[in-house]
Amino acid sequence: MSSWSDPQPDSRFVAVDGLRVHYKRAGHGPALVLLHGSGSSLHHFTEVADLLSSSFDVVRPDLPGFGLTGPRGDRDYRVQTYAATVARFLDVLGLTRYALAGNSLGGNIAWNVALEQRSQVGALVLVNATGYPEKTLPAGMRLARNPLLRPLLRRAMPRRVVERNLRTAVGPRSTIVDDVMVERAYQLMSRRGNRSAFVDLVNTDQPDRSGLIPRITAPTLVLRSACIDGQHFTRDIPGARELVHPDAGHLLPEEEPRWVGDAVEAFLGSQVDEAQWRQGGRQ
Repeated sequence: MSSWSDPQPDSRFVAVDGLRVHYKRAGHGPALVLLHGSGSSLHHFTEVADLLSSSFDVVRPDLPGFGLTGPRGDRDYRVQTYAATVARFLDVLGLTRYALAGNSLGGNIAWNVALEQRSQVGALVLVNATGYPEKTLPAGMRLARNPLLRPLLRRAMPRRVVERNLRTAVGPRSTIVDDVMVERAYQLMSRRGNRSAFVDLVNTDQPDRSGLIPRITAPTLVLRSACIDGQHFTRDIPGARELVHPDAGHLLPEEEPRWVGDAVEAFLGSQVDEAQWRQGGRQ
């Protein structure tokens, strides 16, 4: 591939909230939506999507500010705004019922969608998700909050910084961070407006909505790496199940795609309400 910054053969685009949202869709069956985290793109779930597309209609968008979707004109990167955009994106696609899975920021967005769109979200999977105020910030986000570095990062984010951030985000035994992964992340972060969008996101004042988490009614699976701290979804969501990976880091779906894919497939297949949320997918 000559450039990660260009559309791929399976790229699709749809207009939502003044954005040209980039997404990929593959498979048949009940709808499953995968939301990546900050500083990432839909490629984060590529292997998981490949594993699950034989059983599900898998939809992966580039969230606003990332990948080929690019920045919001209004620079509004509040999680609730993300959640509203994701809900409208899925409505444009004609999905009326779906399972929703998200990693990190994507998990935060996912549980906020589940709060606001209860009749649409038939199942929820939170992968190293965020949303509690005591969450430890990754090094890259701490840099982007530095008032002296912010203007510099808007103009350029060196490839070595991107690589260092990726290496600190995986477990100590992981070998997934290679030249291809680094180049992909670097090219997508370097697309026009994406660096500034990342800085804007990191410096956005996010209201604490963690007190609403016990109101989530969708059946929920929590997938967590043992090193991830400060999150209490299993405690706070009634009936939530949890699986903990002992070795992976923050990028669990890329580090252990088979573990994640098997867990998601087993969980969704076990849902009593499965027949209802299947109505949203392609047959």
